[in-house]
Amino acid sequence: MITTANIKNGVNVDQLVDTIGHIQEQPELAKFEFRAKNNWIDGGHCASSIKSFYGAGQEDTTRQETFTLECSHPNVLLGEDEAPTPPEVVLHALASCLTGAMVYHAAANGIDIQGAESTVKGTADLHGFLGLDPEVRTGFDGVTVSLKVKSDATAEQLENLAKFSPVFDIITNPTPVKIEIIK
Repeated sequence: MITTANIKNGVNVDQLVDTIGHIQEQPELAKFEFRAKNNWIDGGHCASSIKSFYGAGQEDTTRQETFTLECSHPNVLLGEDEAPTPPEVVLHALASCLTGAMVYHAAANGIDIQGAESTVKGTADLHGFLGLDPEVRTGFDGVTVSLKVKSDATAEQLENLAKFSPVFDIITNPTPVKIEIIK
């Protein structure tokens, strides 16, 4: 007997339902730890390597390759423009995670998505970063995401599905960050 996978929006829905079932039976499987190791190169140029993570109750060993991400700054910000800035990487992470969350949750709810693209903009005032005005944030003072989606679902449905994004949560809610300096 030949069976075919239940695929919607590129997501194996049967596998997704099985995963949800396993987590409902064993809540500890939902705990994950993601990691990155960052090395300073020069000026504002850094490179991060990402490979291992802990999830589903064990250390993951499926990744064969290490992912490398770089950040730098353009000339106007005293860099050599070797890579996107860290804030631009945050925008990429947000757009990717909003889209992914929307697609996965749409698949789980039987909603077809034929296409999706987004434009993300973050505005900042350097007075904060440069220490010139303590009243000005050092990061973005606002982010706008325009998500163009081809689907029969309503815009409200799609927005609610996208908001399951972990990166959206990280950005919109205070996340405790502990900095430990080791000499």
